[in-house]
Amino acid sequence: MPKLEFISPNWPAPANVKALQTTRLGGVSVAPFASLNLGAHVNDNPISVAKNRQLLSSYLPSEPVWVNQVHGVEVIDAAHSTCLQNADASFTTKPNVVCVTMTADCLPVLLCDKAGSVVAAVHAGWRGLCDGVLEAAVSNMPVQASEILAWLGPAIGPNAFEVGGEVRAQFIAQDAQAEKAFKAQGNKWLGDIYQIARQRLNQLGVTQIYGGSVNENFCTYTDATRFYSFRRDNVTGRMASLIWLTK
Repeated sequence: MPKLEFISPNWPAPANVKALQTTRLGGVSVAPFASLNLGAHVNDNPISVAKNRQLLSSYLPSEPVWVNQVHGVEVIDAAHSTCLQNADASFTTKPNVVCVTMTADCLPVLLCDKAGSVVAAVHAGWRGLCDGVLEAAVSNMPVQASEILAWLGPAIGPNAFEVGGEVRAQFIAQDAQAEKAFKAQGNKWLGDIYQIARQRLNQLGVTQIYGGSVNENFCTYTDATRFYSFRRDNVTGRMASLIWLTK
């Protein structure tokens, strides 16, 4: 049986908060989805995806509440979700309900509170990040923002995320300090979505932020061994960032 290789978030979450970050290693999918592809929407063999999810399930208390990610700002209560709702964030206050986000360059953000009463998983692609998906997720958590911890998972790094001026302008239009997260590269710009996420979370009052490119070697684009990257490969799989509460 394949051995799954996880990243364990390095953050001071309460003992009853459990979280896992998958890599691309340990599954049964074949190239270009090799090997632990968890995305059912990328034209991988459905039987392989089902087997990969079955392998993952042995590490979890229940089936993750998979959502249909649309690069928006919709947040759902995972404990009351219907199958594959359109959403880019989910939260729960119920034990053993597994919130999940899938990524392959977009930024996964896991959230919990210091008391271990609520958790959330957020898909922060650049569009959702710009439009306020982090703000929406935090506002749905029934605690003060100052009580929230955040962990930033593997995403495209600041030396690889090249965008046009129009993307930079959209971020700056939402928040002027986003200008600090971009540096010129010819007639393009390199953007640091980790820095933007920190800026947005700090403005909300979330100051305990862990993971990300500053603390970890998490660039999905440059680390082809561990991570899927849509920008690098176009046809590729998806990783999962998962979080749940125990009793």
